[in-house]
Amino acid sequence: MDKQQIIKKIMEKHELRELPMEDVEMALSLCFKKKNADEENIECTRELLHSAYGAFSSRKLFVLRDREPEWILRKHLSTRERLPHYKEIYSRILGKSKKTIFDLGAGVNGFSLGFISKTKYVGIEGIGQLVSLMNHYFKKQKLNAKAIHLSLFQMEKIKSLIKKEKGKKIVFLFKVLDSLEALKRDYSKKLLLGITPLVEKIVVSFATRSMISRKPFNVKRKWIVNFIKQNFKITDDFEIGGERYIVFENKNEA
Repeated sequence: MDKQQIIKKIMEKHELRELPMEDVEMALSLCFKKKNADEENIECTRELLHSAYGAFSSRKLFVLRDREPEWILRKHLSTRERLPHYKEIYSRILGKSKKTIFDLGAGVNGFSLGFISKTKYVGIEGIGQLVSLMNHYFKKQKLNAKAIHLSLFQMEKIKSLIKKEKGKKIVFLFKVLDSLEALKRDYSKKLLLGITPLVEKIVVSFATRSMISRKPFNVKRKWIVNFIKQNFKITDDFEIGGERYIVFENKNEA
């Protein structure tokens, strides 16, 4: 099979069907070996994509249903453990001033808007089914929010979206960095350098405990913490519910 046929075969899996083509091609390039049979390259690519995306999606969410926001948040592994703490987290990182949230790698985080006031929300997500799910909810609830189907590797498009928005802006990157690094090493650093000067502040988070066993991780992610310390001004650093949040801004900010 040629490259396009292999990609088509990879994306026959329901959960991979609406991923950005850029991400699938990147995963295939990491897995592809000429000596391997097509099926081996296909399986390797699917496993890598599942590693990057699979922990944050549930096929139960892929069918549009009029469910309560908390039901949706509980069905998504990433937001399930955050659910009891949303009010405290948002109060701490958003403050009281009106601002636009750009939620990169949003998953279903848009369903947490009930915990936020005085804000506009733009969720950018690579799993197309979750984008449709969030937009269905936003439209029904008449919220000042939208979800956009876009790869986080399309940095120039993301920067353009941010630049078009007026007023104060904040970027969320909740449990996203590991997935980016799985597909392209050091891309997280490039992304942060590109978008931080465009917004008031950035919030990155990563899990400190296993989502399933709840055991603490030994990995401290010093590579990204040290990078943030060296290049930006950290304004808050805290842990809630097995998730560490680092809030920072451009060093040139007053």
